[in-house]
Amino acid sequence: MKIWNRQLGDRVSNIIYQYLPAFRWRNFRLFFGGQLLSMSGTFMTQQLTIPWLVYDLTKSAWLLGVAGFVQFLPTLLVIPFSGVLSDRWSRRDLLMVVQILGISVSLSLTILTFTNWITFPILLVLSVLNGFLKGLDMPVRHTIVTETVNDRADWSNAIALNSVMLSSSLVLGPAMGGILIATLGVKYCFLYDTLSYIPAIFTLLAMRLKVRPMQSLTSLSDTLQKLREGFEYVSKFQPIRAILLILALQGLVGMSHVALMPIFAAKILNGDATTMAHLSTSAPIGSLFACLYLSVRRGIAGLERLIVVAQVLIGISVISFSLSRQVELSIIILVFTGCFSILLITSSNMIIQTLVAEDKRGRVMSFYALAMVGMMPFGNLLAGTLAQNFGATNALIVSGSVNILGAIWFSAQLPAVRHWIDS
Repeated sequence: MKIWNRQLGDRVSNIIYQYLPAFRWRNFRLFFGGQLLSMSGTFMTQQLTIPWLVYDLTKSAWLLGVAGFVQFLPTLLVIPFSGVLSDRWSRRDLLMVVQILGISVSLSLTILTFTNWITFPILLVLSVLNGFLKGLDMPVRHTIVTETVNDRADWSNAIALNSVMLSSSLVLGPAMGGILIATLGVKYCFLYDTLSYIPAIFTLLAMRLKVRPMQSLTSLSDTLQKLREGFEYVSKFQPIRAILLILALQGLVGMSHVALMPIFAAKILNGDATTMAHLSTSAPIGSLFACLYLSVRRGIAGLERLIVVAQVLIGISVISFSLSRQVELSIIILVFTGCFSILLITSSNMIIQTLVAEDKRGRVMSFYALAMVGMMPFGNLLAGTLAQNFGATNALIVSGSVNILGAIWFSAQLPAVRHWIDS
């Protein structure tokens, strides 16, 4: 029986490694498992628990917006410098610092909520710290993935599976948070987040990565010089510049439906909080499907065409959502919207990470993160302004149309991107 079980296990492992080759590497398995738990707690806190607690404490929509802004601002400021550090220092050590600081913030929130000492000003300060950690985390998390696999041919699979992990966490975390808030209270969400850091820390300690040559940053001017080098690299290298610009456009107009979701849930679809919850969780489900597809896809050839197709379909989906007046139809459309969005974002990530110069990887990925995160607040402002003046439906029609125009522009950049991939 033991021999049969061992043979069955070997066959299952061989099948998994055939379609998901990144799992062949011990370091990647450790990273994937530990971060899946950790990120589910992080998304639970950032996407659901803190906004819920802010509104519960203040009953103010304006202060809810203020909390979101102050959490975003340090993220925007820290991301470029995190990319420089990622190119110069140990990425695992940087990620370990993020985990240790993260568990400290989460433990503070847990203690304060269990003792009923939490106040809005304290929550605002801790939100700023969370934003700082998010800015430090994003470039490092993207760049360390290629270090966890020893075969360059498996990089694209590892990047896709990393997106699977993030999308799964984005679905799992808020879903579990909703259950915990409804049954045990918000304080248990923070407790879960605190505990979720522990396996992430131990798995990082267990990883055995190749030693990279470290370079110290001697001064602020040295840091700024490295940051300037990264900017010049992405601005002068047409294929990377084109990909980052299409990502920036996605952040500006491709996510407009998210900003206007409360209006569609309450006024256009005549729903309630449950309707809002159903709409909000639809896109992450579609994202997971897209990541699963990319995880079994080999290589990066053809991904540049997939970016164009995904951009067009995002525009069509956003316009379709704006015209829908049925909740069920809107949910289905949003599943596809989430799917196409992740196809665009992750395909761009796979192309850049596979081909970028190693000594500039961290800085390039910091601009990758900025292209998405940095444009979203402006996109929210644009969507709100258009909705205020022309109505929510027309605002999304404009946003979807701009997405399609962006796809037409990027299609003209395909020869340069394809030449880069083939060379």
